[in-house]
Parts: sequence; C-alpha cells; structure tokens
Amino acid sequence: MNIAGTKEKIGAAVVVLSVFVLYLWRRDDQSLIKKNVIEGLLRAEKNVSVRRLPRVAVGFGSCLDGMVDGLRVLRMLGLKPPRTGQHHAVVGSEAEFAELFAYFFDQGAAAERYTNNKAFFNRLTYASQCLPSTRWSIGGNAAVMANRFAMEGCKVLLGTRATKRSTVRIHPSVVIAGNKNINKDDIHLCLEYKTAARWGKYKARRANRLIIHCDESNPLLSSLEDFANDLITFSPSLIVIGGLQMMDGFPFKEGERTRLLLKLRDLLKQQPSDILIHFEMASFADETLLKELVQYILPYVDSVGMNEQELPNLQSILKYGYVTFIAEAIPRVASALDSMRNVYSLLQTMPFSPDVQHGRRISRLHVHTLAFQAILTKRGSPWKNTMSAAAKASLTGNRHVCNSHEVETDKSQLILDSSFSLSLEPGSARVYMKEHQPVSCWYEEDRKFCIAPMLMCTEAHKTAGGGDNISSAALSIQVPERD
Repeated sequence: MNIAGTKEKIGAAVVVLSVFVLYLWRRDDQSLIKKNVIEGLLRAEKNVSVRRLPRVAVGFGSCLDGMVDGLRVLRMLGLKPPRTGQHHAVVGSEAEFAELFAYFFDQGAAAERYTNNKAFFNRLTYASQCLPSTRWSIGGNAAVMANRFAMEGCKVLLGTRATKRSTVRIHPSVVIAGNKNINKDDIHLCLEYKTAARWGKYKARRANRLIIHCDESNPLLSSLEDFANDLITFSPSLIVIGGLQMMDGFPFKEGERTRLLLKLRDLLKQQPSDILIHFEMASFADETLLKELVQYILPYVDSVGMNEQELPNLQSILKYGYVTFIAEAIPRVASALDSMRNVYSLLQTMPFSPDVQHGRRISRLHVHTLAFQAILTKRGSPWKNTMSAAAKASLTGNRHVCNSHEVETDKSQLILDSSFSLSLEPGSARVYMKEHQPVSCWYEEDRKFCIAPMLMCTEAHKTAGGGDNISSAALSIQVPERD
C-alpha cells in the first residue's frame, strides 16, 4: 500500500474541500451584505419629508427608442470589426459607424451621435425592425424624465411634439405643451451590449449602449414656444432642461442654433428665483455647442445631472475649453468627488458674460455611475432630502435596468468597495460604508455630499434611459413646494 500517495490524495482533497467551504461562506456573506444594503437603501428612500410632490415642467422633445441587440444588428449589416476604433462627431458612412461603435464598445462607454447618412440610418432601422428581440418605447431625455416624474406622483408639463402613436406611450397624467402632433417620429436606435461582450478583438468592459439618430424635429426645439406659453399657467416648482445634445452635429443654417439657444436663455431668465432649474447633461462632441451651453444655459440653472462620462467632459470644457470623449467606465469615488468639487467651484466663480443679468449660481450636482450615486447640495439652498434622494437614485437605477419594481439580491451586484477616500490627494480621509446605513453623508465648507452604493443589475433588460430615470427620481423628492 502506498501510504505516502494516499496521504497526498487526502491532503489534496482537504484543500479542495476547504476552498469550496470558503467559497460558500464568502458567497453567503456577500448575499447577506447585499441584503442589508438593499434594506438600508429602502429605509433611506422612505425617510423623506414630502407632503405634496412638486409640479415639474420638462423640455425638450421625444422620440421612438428602439432597444436593439447591437452586435446582432452589426452582423445583419455585415459590418466587420475595424482595425482600430475611432471617434467621429458625426457618422457619415458605415465604416465610420463601425469605428465609432468599436471606440465606445471597447471602453464600455455610453455615447449618442448623429448620422447625416439617411440611407445608412434607414438600413440600420430596417434591420432593427426585423429583429424580434427589439423593444420599442418612448424615448428622449425630456419624455423619459417626464414619465418618471409622473410615476413618482408629480404633476408634469412636457415640451415636445410627437405622433399620436407615440403620445399614447407617454404617462396619461402628463400634460403636453400645445398638444400639437407631428406626422413622423424621430427614431433613436439604442445599440445595447452586455458586460464582457466581444466583437472581434474588442471586449466590452461593462454593459452599455451606443445611440445613433437622424433627428429632424428635436434639434429645432419645435415645442419651445408652446412650452413657454404654458409655463405661465402651469406654475412649476422645477423646470428641467434636457435633450439639447440633439443639436450636436445637426446641419443648422448659419446662426440658427445660437438663435434657438438665446430663445431658451431668455425663457430661463424670465423665471422667478423660487422656481428651481435643472439641466440634464448628455454626450456632447461639438466643442462649440458645449461652449454655447456654458455661456447661455448654465448661468441660469441651479442643478446639473450627469454620468461618469459627462462629468469629466463638463470639467474639461469649463477648465480647459475642450471636450473629452472617453473617461473611466467605473471611476473611483475619490476621483468623482474631486471632479465634482472642481466643477462646483468653477460654476460658482464663473464670471458671467455681459449679457447675463440676474443669473443663478449652481447649488446642486448629481453624478450617477455604475458603482455609486453622488449628490452635492449647497448648504442653505432649497434642495432637501439629499440622503434619501441618493438612496432613491440607486434603487431606481437597479429597478430600471432590471425592469422590476423589486430590487432582488440574486440579480444585484455591489461594485463599491467597503470604504473610499474623499479625495485623490495623499493622506485624504476614508469613509467606511455601513451595511445597515449605506448612504454616507458629510459636510465640506458650504457643501453637503451624499454617496449611495449602486446595486448593479446583473440581468440587464434595458440600459437606455437609466440616467434620466435616476435623475428624475432623485429630483422628485428634493424640490420644495412653492407657496
């Protein structure tokens, strides 16, 4: 009998069994942590002091969103992975589209771009319509945010023009400014992909989507005049401005885009100071447009919402005067906090141009990422319930992507570490997350910060519209009632 060999086998078996037991223990431990975090976020979400939800006016535009399996559509069109991914501000050909898709797909970064090639867009749309898995819903920042506000119980005015077919997809309680229909919806194709999806040599770092469109109505802010007229009688507590990225790449006549932005600026200038104004950022590639937004729109808003790609883009245009297209797919909390401080400071101290009279100073920033929600509010500002808003934002993100009201432990993943630094500066203090009270809040000078861990949905049903739903849900409980 080979005693030595038997001992080796027994020893190996013991090691394997120990590893297996350790795996089971860690899995159960992680499940318990997630359960505690979910319960803590649910308690925080409910801990709000809202007697009556606000009246909210949201502009501009809407579209018909097609949620498409991006890689299947690419294969249907016979598009091969390019040698290198490359950024294009406007898509002019199939080859440029393939390069653009590879560029963002490789980073797992969200993006939205205009194509001036209608023939190609029609082919892309037809291929999407042929796929039985394609899902169609109302889209566009304004319409999606309006629907979420209405679902949260707010009274909502929406600035858009849509077909009768699309209007029925808008929440029945939403009032559409002017109530005017158009004959043809703008279509946005959301080419979605999952984490670790592969396209040739490219591998997605996270689930996301590339949106491609060929809009005709939305870039012209066609509902602006009706929206302005109805605002007077609607008397909102909050005005939300979104959808301006539709102007990016659109072939305007000389000076037409600037004239539209000046009309919007004039509308914002007219609003009393007790009506709060929020601007929802998006994926911008046109440097001139972003500079115009800084000049004409940001001086008149109280709040800005953005994701992990849009935060460094806004910081870059404010600080250096140019845009950035790619940022960290899952940024560190410390990095995001430093950027938020920088953006807040730049907007607080930004010299107003001579045309600005009675401008506003920023008092709220909301950054939503795959790993966490971060909300900054100015001490003494009207914004309230910051801790609960961060929790609600986190839960809403999971509910939207999983397409379920329930936040399920086995379909959720915590990405945020158990602790994080407050800054990238050496020696910065650390914050340790408490499972039963997972939202961390603290004050710095005149600012309050709240960080809530995100529970990433591991069975994604839809990625498009996530940021719009998250921002709206948080805002719905932060806006005070007007007298």
